[in-house]
Amino acid sequence: MGSGSFGQEKAGAIRPAGRYLRESDAGFWTRAGRAPILWSMSLPPGFLDELRTRTSLAQVAGRKVLWDMRKSNQGKGDMWAPCPFHQEKSASFHVDDKKGYYYCFGCHAKGDAISFVRETENVGFMEAIEILAQEAGMTMPARDPKAREKADRRTQLSEVMEKAVRHFRMQLQTAAAAEARSYLEGRGLGPEALARWEIGFAPPGWRGLWEQLRGAGVEADLILGAGLARTSDKGGEPYDVFRNRILFPIRDARGRAIAFGGRAMDPEDGAKYLNSPETDLFDKGRSLFNLGPAREAAGKGQPLIVAEGYMDVIALSEAGFGAAVAPLGTAVTEDQLHMMWRVHPEPIIALDGDKAGIGAARRVIDLALPLLEAGRSLRFAIMPAGQDPDDVIRAGGAGAMRTILEAARPMVHLLWERETEGRVFDSPERKAALDRDLRAAISRITDPSIRGHYGEEIKRLRWELFRPARSPSRGSSRKGTWPGRDVPAAPMPSTRASALVASSGQFGEELREAVILATLITHPALLPRFEGELERLECANAGHARLQAALLTQIHEDDPVRLRAALEARLGPDPLEKLFALGHVRIAPAIRQPGDDEKAAMALAEALAKLSAARGVAREIAEAMHDMQGLVDEGLTWRLGQAAAALGRAGQSGGEDKIDYELGPNGARVSRDEKDAFAHLLEQIDYAKGGRRDPGSDR
Repeated sequence: MGSGSFGQEKAGAIRPAGRYLRESDAGFWTRAGRAPILWSMSLPPGFLDELRTRTSLAQVAGRKVLWDMRKSNQGKGDMWAPCPFHQEKSASFHVDDKKGYYYCFGCHAKGDAISFVRETENVGFMEAIEILAQEAGMTMPARDPKAREKADRRTQLSEVMEKAVRHFRMQLQTAAAAEARSYLEGRGLGPEALARWEIGFAPPGWRGLWEQLRGAGVEADLILGAGLARTSDKGGEPYDVFRNRILFPIRDARGRAIAFGGRAMDPEDGAKYLNSPETDLFDKGRSLFNLGPAREAAGKGQPLIVAEGYMDVIALSEAGFGAAVAPLGTAVTEDQLHMMWRVHPEPIIALDGDKAGIGAARRVIDLALPLLEAGRSLRFAIMPAGQDPDDVIRAGGAGAMRTILEAARPMVHLLWERETEGRVFDSPERKAALDRDLRAAISRITDPSIRGHYGEEIKRLRWELFRPARSPSRGSSRKGTWPGRDVPAAPMPSTRASALVASSGQFGEELREAVILATLITHPALLPRFEGELERLECANAGHARLQAALLTQIHEDDPVRLRAALEARLGPDPLEKLFALGHVRIAPAIRQPGDDEKAAMALAEALAKLSAARGVAREIAEAMHDMQGLVDEGLTWRLGQAAAALGRAGQSGGEDKIDYELGPNGARVSRDEKDAFAHLLEQIDYAKGGRRDPGSDR
């Protein structure tokens, strides 16, 4: 682990600003102005790059800072907070989650996730690596004493790749490349675009690049190690991998040339597109074409578009869609999905409109389902039949492509189409098979919230598929009428203006919240007893939430007059007036009898229990419905029955035997206090109409 000065610092201390880590050209981390940290050389090449790719700096730093959400833009990974390295109140600490770096404009501390963990946790370099690797799900590699040699070799291989890039670009200007230049010109790529994308050409010869590099003094094993040449099975000299192909350099996120993609000019060639073999530099399952420029464009607000090939990415970028990437000759991998989500929370998969493109989109669904999280999903833009993004742009311009991207569909709809396309559901058995397949697909989603929302949307789509067709009733030409029924009457104005209609779907919960808050305000002596329940109360109404927060600041005030004065001073008179104007609150026995704290405590405990039970039962029902996705069977019936029983038990308060009841005309028990309150309210209504005396005149 750490040694030297690192191990001598006071435990738990945060290092002073300016003593950060920086990455040297060789890829090793050093303290600014210090000698290289030798223990980092035990890590294999590429491990740190992979760790940074999988790590979100915003999540790492979020454990130590409180983000200023007014200044931050979470969707773009642009986060601000007070700096954890020096005492301040302003949000001068900036995290660029897309690039993985932080910087404080106050103390000038800067670095990446590794240096942040080192500085805030007071740990050594390797300890910080272990902490981040565990969070990222990566296994720490065994110590490799030759890591420095491997890193030096990677640097040498990268230099060889850059020489190959220059060689191929020069070959594109020769007479042998006339056909290739004509092809590229026909695809709309002029000299500026060719230079921008560093497009080159490999002539038909077998050893053109080999002889060029060997003549420049490049060792044979480096040319082979870079994947630019292969050894001969017949004992001859190695030969070039790329021959008679247009070449597209592939660079990593840091801009280093790591591979080539080549398009064959000979239509008889067995492989239309050919990528470099995997090397110490290139892992095609963990690389994306155009990743670096796409990350920069996405940071400026552009959507991340995932296309199939190099020409699609180039066409999209040249048309103004700079945040475009492509996998490299394989189906999208899990590592590539994580790389995309680091760039943008909702990449758009833009695939060809043929059978192969749609099949590729559906394979991505299976890969992505277990990885979905809140704010991390996919959308799909399917091109018109027989076209790819390049075809769309050449035919209709950037506007046509933008229209398709704006109409990109959520993943749940493609999942539904995959399971229903070409199938007939004319029997209960076939419908049950659909339910089974959908359940199996959705069960792969690990996030319970997303799984529930998928279940709700699938249930809606299923209802639309199987709902009975409606036909006009006999003798009526009115559209939307039901067979054998009259047209429903229009709602009365008083109905439309009622609180139940005007309110949200959580009307019942909001009424209980109002009664709870009003009871505590009129009986402040109960506040210390119910402090915990008040803190845990999740108010559905924003006004109630403000009252709740204000009440928690007055927890030791036991005089109702002073309490109301303090609440009005904090919130103004309107919230209290609205609360006590509710009819449900006015007739509550605890409100009408402010002096009886014991009865108020029983009523308050009952209201809290009922509200908690109702919300718990609602969650249980939603979970049960998700698990079955609309398929009603004995298991679902049992679960819903248990939920209903739980709700019934919650309604049976332990204080029932202390409350006076009367039997109503229908045999139901009615609380005498509630009956008296309701009668009093009716008397007030009669008096307002002028029909009777003031019910409070004798009080």
